Amino acid sequence: MITTDILIIGAGPTGLFAVFEAGLLKLKCHIIDGLPQPGGQLTELYPKKPIFDIPGFPSVMAGDLVDNLMEQIKQFQPGFTLNEKAETVQKLEDGTFIVTTNKGTQHHAKAVAIAGGLGSFEPRKPLIEDIAFYEDKGVEYFVKDPELFRDKRIVIAGGGDSALDWSVFLADVASEVTLIHRRNEFRGALDSVEKVQELKQAGKIHLITPAEVTGIHGSEKVEALDIDIEGSNRKIQTDYFIPLFGLTPKLGALANWGLEIEKNAIKVNNALDYQTNIEGIYAIGDVNTYPGKLKLILCGFHEATLMCQSVYNKLNPGKKYVLKYTTVSGVDGFDGTRKEAEKQVVKAIE
Repeated sequence: MITTDILIIGAGPTGLFAVFEAGLLKLKCHIIDGLPQPGGQLTELYPKKPIFDIPGFPSVMAGDLVDNLMEQIKQFQPGFTLNEKAETVQKLEDGTFIVTTNKGTQHHAKAVAIAGGLGSFEPRKPLIEDIAFYEDKGVEYFVKDPELFRDKRIVIAGGGDSALDWSVFLADVASEVTLIHRRNEFRGALDSVEKVQELKQAGKIHLITPAEVTGIHGSEKVEALDIDIEGSNRKIQTDYFIPLFGLTPKLGALANWGLEIEKNAIKVNNALDYQTNIEGIYAIGDVNTYPGKLKLILCGFHEATLMCQSVYNKLNPGKKYVLKYTTVSGVDGFDGTRKEAEKQVVKAIE
């Protein structure tokens, strides 16, 4: 049983920043996320795309923002349950919660903060007959461990950042990388497109466009793929097929928790603390809805801050917390570190 003060469901930017705000209040956090790494959409969908509306950053790459958030919260030592989805919740008589994942991992928390972005992400699967049979038998929708593809033949399908970036990365891991896209043009970061072009010219990536994978062959696992190239069929041998067509957001099991739902979002009390209709369960970031809601990262940061203040007050009834600017109070990490502004030198003028 994993125990924590605040259990955060969702490791996107809002969930990660909540760890920092909770840490300032000496509250411990643990995060559950269905993806194999933190960052949510920023990591999975567009790590190389710039974000322009983060205060203080005229432009910041999505992946870099995640890295910065992870560095910021490192001092508060959050725990992570990754590649698992929150499945059920049980509210105990003392007001605490037990949340169990789809893999049976149990978490005991004093408060729950749902920061699931647009919900849990399901891979968009190509419409190929019998593809389900080959899942985990050569068909992979995520690159969880690049070493799985060491010295193997792989085929990647897709035209966005994920397909481009993984093609580049795995070119030095796999024995053969083939990138297939139904168009000649790619919708990805310019540097990623240029790197694929360079690797193609160097013979390290085979590029087939415009084309689509239409069939899978193999008795026990993937052995070959049918490729439709402008009406003509070609069969290529491969060990792995990685279709990277993006993710579909869904509330998933959270929709069965008894929460008040409106248009696939969780209704919250935005007049106070972004609490749901179940006391002790909050929803922050893109997953929630209220009058005037804006689905912006900076709004999620604000909601996370007020949520943490609310949890602190509930866990410490009657105890007055005096909010101080971190420039004045400094930051004490759970790891023993302390960050504070340099002391001013007081010196008389003679």
